[in-house]
Amino acid sequence: MTRWSAALFGAWMTVLAVVLVLEPGLQGPLRLVAGASAVGVVVMGTRFSRPDDPRPWWMLCGAIGLAAAGGAASAAPSFVATRVTWLATAGTVLLLLGYLLLALALAVFVHRRTESSRDRAGLLDALTVTAGVALLIWTFVVGPRLDGSAGDTWADLALPLADLLCLGLLIRLASMPGRLVAPGHCLGAGVFAMLVADIFRHPAIGQVAFFAAAGIAALLPSMAELTRPGEKPAAETSRLRLALLAVAALVAPTVLLVKMYRDSQVAGVTVVAALSMLMLLLVLARMAGIMTSHRQVMARERGLREASAALVSAADTEAVGLAVRTAVAQLIPGDVPHGVVLAVTIVQAEPPSPEAAAQAAVDRATGTAARLVSTRDVDWAVAVRLTQFNKTLRCPMVLEDRPSGDPLLGVLHVGAPTWALLELQRSVEVLAGQVALALERIALGQEVARRNSETYFRTLVQNTADVITIVDEQDRIRYASPSAVGVFGGDPTGALLPEVIHHGERARLTEVLAAVRGGEHLQQQLDFRARGNRRTEVLLELHCRDLRAEPTVAGLVVTMRDVTEQRQLERELTHQAFHDAMTGLANRVLFNDRLKHALDRGRRDGSVVGVLFIDLDDFKIVNDTLGHAVGDQLLIEVAHRIAGALRKDDTAARLGGDEFAALVENVNDPGAVEETANRIFQAFAAPVETDAKPLYPAASIGITTTPEADTADELLRQADLALYVAKGAGKNQWRRYQAHLHAEMVERLELRSALDHAVNEGHFLLHYQPIVDLPTGAAVGFEALVRWHHPRKGVVTPDQFIEVAEESGLIVPMGRWVLEEALRTVAEWRRILAPGQAPYMSVNVSVRQFRESGFVDQVRNALQHTGVPASSLMLEITETLLVKDDEQIWTDLGTLRDMGIRIAIDDFGTGYSSLGYLRQRPIDVVKIDKMFIDDMLSSQQPLALVSGIVSLAQSQGLVVVAEGIESPAHRDLLVRMGCPLGQGFLFSSPLGPTEVLAWMRSGQSVAV
Repeated sequence: MTRWSAALFGAWMTVLAVVLVLEPGLQGPLRLVAGASAVGVVVMGTRFSRPDDPRPWWMLCGAIGLAAAGGAASAAPSFVATRVTWLATAGTVLLLLGYLLLALALAVFVHRRTESSRDRAGLLDALTVTAGVALLIWTFVVGPRLDGSAGDTWADLALPLADLLCLGLLIRLASMPGRLVAPGHCLGAGVFAMLVADIFRHPAIGQVAFFAAAGIAALLPSMAELTRPGEKPAAETSRLRLALLAVAALVAPTVLLVKMYRDSQVAGVTVVAALSMLMLLLVLARMAGIMTSHRQVMARERGLREASAALVSAADTEAVGLAVRTAVAQLIPGDVPHGVVLAVTIVQAEPPSPEAAAQAAVDRATGTAARLVSTRDVDWAVAVRLTQFNKTLRCPMVLEDRPSGDPLLGVLHVGAPTWALLELQRSVEVLAGQVALALERIALGQEVARRNSETYFRTLVQNTADVITIVDEQDRIRYASPSAVGVFGGDPTGALLPEVIHHGERARLTEVLAAVRGGEHLQQQLDFRARGNRRTEVLLELHCRDLRAEPTVAGLVVTMRDVTEQRQLERELTHQAFHDAMTGLANRVLFNDRLKHALDRGRRDGSVVGVLFIDLDDFKIVNDTLGHAVGDQLLIEVAHRIAGALRKDDTAARLGGDEFAALVENVNDPGAVEETANRIFQAFAAPVETDAKPLYPAASIGITTTPEADTADELLRQADLALYVAKGAGKNQWRRYQAHLHAEMVERLELRSALDHAVNEGHFLLHYQPIVDLPTGAAVGFEALVRWHHPRKGVVTPDQFIEVAEESGLIVPMGRWVLEEALRTVAEWRRILAPGQAPYMSVNVSVRQFRESGFVDQVRNALQHTGVPASSLMLEITETLLVKDDEQIWTDLGTLRDMGIRIAIDDFGTGYSSLGYLRQRPIDVVKIDKMFIDDMLSSQQPLALVSGIVSLAQSQGLVVVAEGIESPAHRDLLVRMGCPLGQGFLFSSPLGPTEVLAWMRSGQSVAV
């Protein structure tokens, strides 16, 4: 919340107070309005600021509500009070309950603030001051009212006492260590105003003032601080506290003087005496606390002297740590649980982490000043030993005038209850300074000893290229030959040997050193990674010998040789043997090896292994039309996308050509393998930028998993079979292996083999379906339809073998035979029939056949060989070929059209092209698909579509042929639309060439 909100609320409460003063008769409603406003504001502030403990704020809301309701009941109009006699009593009870709830809320605030501090002195000071105020109120307010001379009620006596209770709790809250935030001052001002108003019998004004103070306190952003523990050490004395205690001590004699000499009254002297004695006892208790604190200071001083003597005699870090733990145990009370961790700074070969470097910088800047921090914020190695404590006293050990090295020698951590740490803070700072001096003395002594021992080895290893190091029992490098600077980029002396090595190799190196110390003989070659010169990673070949028994060495001799380039060459040779040179993916050998290992792991842990075979669709066309360089670019990008779609545990491989594979392991559900296939298709969605033009990769994927097979060979066979099914299902999709696929695939392979034999042996025949002039019923042309004369199945229609022919490429020789046989038939008809009577021939051309190089020359040669004019031939192409933006296709179509051959679009309306698009292309005839003709009579949408196609085609100069006409109603409707031509079973089923010739010579219409 903002301070503007507090200002607006304060202005609103000021307006209510002014109205209350001007209109006393509205006390009841105004109290309710003020109370409701304050409750709403406190609730809003609590929800917005989210204090650590919202309970006292909810209690404050209840206190405000009870006070508002009680005040309104007590100030009810006379005509209501006379009728409801108990209303005034109920109001007073509600007021007292409100005071009690307010006192409870203040007590919770005090409890939360004192949670981590045992401020006994502050409690005594608060009680002393409160007792003085109580004496004043008793003497000048409560005492006179007890006489009953003023007609006071019991409520007039109880309310000031309740105010006094709340005021005492506020004084205790204000006497806590640390600064009292603004919301606390607001609450204090409100309670004090309410006390003054109750004393002078203007409770309504006091309540409104309290409501305003409580609301403003809740709106201030610092309201959450009232429920957080104070973490500052308690001060024994201060000028303000001494002044308050002095004033409180003078209250009793002052009251006696006033009573005796001004009022000439002695009533209540007993109470005054009792309260004076209470204040005296409190002052004595306060002095006892000061003496206890003094004894604790003396005990800590004695403990620090003993610790200083122990640190002077310490010979190593372990002795220093023992002395520190002993000293802390003496400084802290014996029954208080505590923990001590002495973290000594160690020189590392690698730079520290950014977080550790930042923390070290703070420690250096802080010096030996102790800081109270959360245990979870200290170093992990320290936190795990102090995890039972919420707070830790962190005291850096810094020597500003250290002769050499980092001024930060380490950090002393002490864990204990928070109140104990606050009392221990100054003593720990002194102890940390003594520990820093002891550690520096020990380090200097060790450095002198190390330099004396190095003289024996310097001459021997001065010029060697290998790095020779001597390692002590703690794995610390005591000596390193000068060649270490060239390998590591610096002198590693003083660092731990595992820290010089890569962090991933440190555990293995520790095991190797332990084995050498145990007397084991290691193998000749042990490679370890390390951070070398220029911060690059190097590979070191390590040899180790145990020379601890040699007095001149007294340690392990570790020799390291830089073999980075040698191992790199070995890895490159190995990589070339097991990876594809173009894409960098695993090759077939590595893929099969990883598949076998994955199956072994799957048998052990029960996980699922999946294999995906991925084959690019129509990749041969890319190579043939755009060149092998563009094909290689496509393969490389596809390889990257497949690898990117897999997880880290999976393997992508290129098996050869445009065939890829993926190994999915460590999954529990076969569905995860199918999700991998979907991710691969998503990766193929974006175009691949090549030197020629953007290409959209498409692939077919075959999937199998270990629930279907448990051997590598069987999985590979099943994945290949599933890939074949995906190809046959229309490409650009995935299929998962199923048991029944084997029989279907065998049947499909048999069909392909028989089809190949039929193509070579000429087991095909042509039937011809007439294309009819709809108004007259006369045949103007025929469409050549191929049939397979199977030796066992008889005549097989195209829907049973064309797909296999397209997939296997047999459609090319089959289409060549259909074209030549159809032209020979036309030539025969032209020889027999009268001039002008012979119809034209329409021949279907597949996409694959059209893309064959030399197709235009093939058509030209067939026309010349049969002697059929080009005007008697019409070629039908599919709409899918039309939408491909390939200039070579349009060039070939233009050449054929220039020869006089008509070009027709078969099954128009199923390929998402438009008539406007056809106008820009060499197209003559549009054949409307049978699907739209069938639905014309039953649905308006197909009817409107067919009518629109006919109209637009005629406006573009295109001839329309309606396919699949099977009823006179369809024919009549098309005639009314103006459709000129049509074909379908209404007119005739496909006929043999002899039947067509007989019918043509008879001169009869084929229409039924």
